[in-house]
Order: sequence, then structure tokens, then C-alpha cells
Amino acid sequence: MLRPFPTVPVVSASGVELQLADGRMLVDGMSSWWAAIHGYNVPELNAALKGQIDTMSHVMFGGLSHEPAAELARRLIEITAEPLQHLFLADSGSISVEVAIKMALQYWFAQGRGEKRRLLTVRGGYHGDTFGTMALCDPENGMHTLFGSVLSEHLFAPRPECRNDDEWDDSHLFELVRLLKENHKQIAAVILEPIVQGAGGMHFYCPEYLRQMRALCDEYQVLLILDEIATGFGRSGTLFAYEQAGIVPDILTLGKALTGGTMTLAATLTTRAVAEGIAADGSGVLMHGPTFMGNPLACAVANASIDLLLASPWQKRVSAIASQLTAELAECASYHCVADVRIKGAIGVVELKKPVDMGWIQPRLVELGVWIRPFGRLLYVMPPYVITSEQLSRLTSAMVQVVRELEGR
Repeated sequence: MLRPFPTVPVVSASGVELQLADGRMLVDGMSSWWAAIHGYNVPELNAALKGQIDTMSHVMFGGLSHEPAAELARRLIEITAEPLQHLFLADSGSISVEVAIKMALQYWFAQGRGEKRRLLTVRGGYHGDTFGTMALCDPENGMHTLFGSVLSEHLFAPRPECRNDDEWDDSHLFELVRLLKENHKQIAAVILEPIVQGAGGMHFYCPEYLRQMRALCDEYQVLLILDEIATGFGRSGTLFAYEQAGIVPDILTLGKALTGGTMTLAATLTTRAVAEGIAADGSGVLMHGPTFMGNPLACAVANASIDLLLASPWQKRVSAIASQLTAELAECASYHCVADVRIKGAIGVVELKKPVDMGWIQPRLVELGVWIRPFGRLLYVMPPYVITSEQLSRLTSAMVQVVRELEGR
């Protein structure tokens, strides 16, 4: 019987450090799964939570509304692309993708085209752990193969292999175009993680792929959903990754960093055309309604997080993180056990040739004074943007050290 790996008890978190129960301090390289972009125990975020809790911690969002949610909607519409004018607040990233799927399906149902009920995506993707989203994750190399026989069947094209636009070749799209040509009458939407495929492999690809995809979706009358749960709010170097391609999706999902890593909250944005299309059959109601939708506490802290991000020199910080990761992880590429080293914005990835031994590498990283959570063949960091150069060097030094040790094992 397999036993779970031991967990590490944390008693407090502040700035970019986690304090363990035994008194040790770890530099956090994961931003609590990429969400805590401002670090921990942030005064502005704490103040937003404390101020809201005395007024109203929660009220149902069915038939009622409140100022924190209205203000959050206004801010998200303001900072995203102009065509995205309608918004649905969801409980988590996975649920925001579920909502996006429902939007796409209900849009086509309302147009009298209920046969358009499948989705097209690419291999190497990850969109969540609920049943609807699991069906869109990589069916062979993802985390959900156990459930394959009971998941909806969607269409998968090869993952994008062009890292930069100067590597573009039309052959990157041959299989995807074939799938669209043969199945577009049954396809409701294409869903992609723009520029960065996150938990499916930390794979980066070129903006031209997104430009081509936007044009193909328009040509074949298919909606385009972009999942920016991992990349949104500056992680890839632009506020939203789709900006690097100069395109606009029909539906956009956001989460993780939305509240600065304090509370669970996500959002699904869409265009006026999709919103009005959903109402075209006279019902006018999107068929989704979670209990804690629009939670006032989460909305209040999300507003504070957005304000804090936009008032900060986040572009400069992300650029500095990228430059330092590039310089300090370069050594890893010289080791035989390493397949690739890649950097994108505030993301640093060392891909190994073999899966990591979690029973060895996780405790070893803690011994080195850092919190990094590898998976599969990947040793990677996505630190808070407020990390200092010294703290980042502790992360990169630990990564280089374990790679050296792996080389000798």
C-alpha cells in the first residue's frame, strides 16, 4: 500500500517566507500555487478583509447584489479587453471553466444549434479537477486518467510546439485544422491556456499560435475560450497573456491571483454577443448558481488586490525576476539529467529527463530552506512578485543544487 508523503506544518506566513512549526523559515517559490502574487500577510489585503467582515461576510447573490461585487465587475471589465463586457463570479478556477463551458453550450443551444456540444483543445493542457474540466485536460499524460472512461469525450490536437514567433510554421496547425474541418458542426468552442500551459507541463508557446487560432475560430464559427487562471494578473509578463498575441477571446476565465491568494474566487468574462446569444431563446438565464457566488469578503479583497497590483511596478518586478531566473538557472542546462530550461515572465522551469523522486526531492528542498513543489519531470518556481533578488537566489541556488545531486544519483 502506498503511503502519502509527509506534509510540512506551517504556523505563519509573511512576505515571501513560510514559518514552520519547528521554527525554520522557507522562501516560498510557489506563491501557494501561483496565487499569492503580493506575498503573505499583506496589510492592504488584510485591511480589506477586516473592513468588509464587520459589514457583511456573505449574502446570497441570487436576486440580491452588493457593492464589492459590483465594484469588482467594473474593475475586471475595465482592465480586460474592451469586448469583454459581461461577467459571472464563480467560486474557484475549476468552476469558472465549468461556467465557460456552459456559456458556450448554452449559446449554441439558444441559436438552435444544440449539436455543437463538443470542445476542441490541445494536449498538455490543464483546466481543473471537476468532471467537466477533467475532460479537457490531457487524456494520456494528465492527472485524471483514472476517470477517463466516465468523462465526456472531446477533441485533442497536438500541443503547440513553437516557442517563439520566429519558429512559426503552418505545419503546427495541420492536425488542428483537420479536426476543425471535419468536426466544426459539432464543436461549440476551442479552449486554450494562452502562451503558458500550466499544470499540464509548464509548456510555453508562441503568440502566433493564438492569432491563428482566433482566425480559425472565426472561420469555422466556433467560440474561443482562454483560460487565464494561471497566467492572469501579470504572471507571463503582460497583465493577461492574450495581450501578447493582440487578440480577444469570446470567453475568458480568471482566478488564482484574483484575490492575491487570500480567498477562493474566480470570474468568467464574455462578450456582449455571447451574453445576448445565450438569451436568444427567451430564457435569458445562464444555468449556473453557486451558493457562495459573489462572496463579499472575497470580492472586497479582490478589489484591494487589483488596486495593489496596478499601483505597483509589477512589470519591472516580473521582468527582473525573468532576467534573474534566466541567469541563475542557466547552469542546469549543462547537466545530462536535464531536458530543458525555460523562463517566461515570473516562471522558471527546469524539465528533467526522468520523473522526480518526491520522497527525496521535497525534503531535500526544505533542508535547503525553500518551498518548491515539483511534479512529474518538472522542477519549477512561480514566486510572489515582491520577492527580493536575495530571496530569489535562494530558490535558484536550491534548484541548481538538487539538479547537481540528481546528476550524481
